[in-house]
Amino acid sequence: MVRVLLALDDDLAQTKAQVAAIEDMVETADDAEVFILHVFEKNPEGASVHQVEAVREAKKRLEAAGVTVELLEASGDPGEEILERAKEQDVDQICVSGRKRSPAGKALFGSVTQDVILGTNRPVLVCGNSEE
Repeated sequence: MVRVLLALDDDLAQTKAQVAAIEDMVETADDAEVFILHVFEKNPEGASVHQVEAVREAKKRLEAAGVTVELLEASGDPGEEILERAKEQDVDQICVSGRKRSPAGKALFGSVTQDVILGTNRPVLVCGNSEE
């Protein structure tokens, strides 16, 4: 069984790229469990992970592919929360999104992605936008 933490923001194009990468990865696995995490940096209205369109889309696609999905939500610093949930769920891999950058900036990751990569010994899958 492969266990993946899929950290999503609100960007649907990024979500599609991340889900496609996980679908490819779990095709060869005997069984797969994906924990979809959305971190609310500020959530004064008390929104729920179930209200995030990107999360609903990812859940629908992964379940259609036969993947067991559990939704997680957190509030606070995204990098810290992603690392904490990866540890709590004892995942095999973390999947985060990359960002389109200028030619000079392509070697650099976004701050959340960099925090995750540097803060764990787990493999981190960084996915680019599927519409690039």
